[in-house]
Amino acid sequence: MSSSANLPPTEAHVKAETLPLGELLGDLTRDVSTLMRQEVELAKAELKESATKAGKGAGMLGGAAYAGHITVLFLSIALWWALGQLVGLGWSAVIVAVIWGIIAAVLATLGRKELNTIKGMPRTAETVKEIPPALKPNTEESR
Repeated sequence: MSSSANLPPTEAHVKAETLPLGELLGDLTRDVSTLMRQEVELAKAELKESATKAGKGAGMLGGAAYAGHITVLFLSIALWWALGQLVGLGWSAVIVAVIWGIIAAVLATLGRKELNTIKGMPRTAETVKEIPPALKPNTEESR
């Protein structure tokens, strides 16, 4: 037969019974303040990581677009002219456009894949869920 009355008091019970209410509230305020500071630091770290990945992906897309533009400009003219000798200038222009359309689609897919690796702030979202409802700010629904 086990009962909670037979268990030795925990440190928290002893503290609650011996310290004045003002001191307990001071401890609670300090602990909540520490928790909030830690949550803000975690959010900052996750945002920095996400921004770095987004910048990397955007830079790759921008670089691919510029390199693609220059490449399309020079190679398209050369290929268009060379194919024009075989099938005529009109059809050779269509062939060149289709080739560069395929290349653009591949680059866009790779850039989008990089941007999709951004996770946002998953750890912050998870730890904020653990904050007791009484400590969360009031919303319109709870008023």
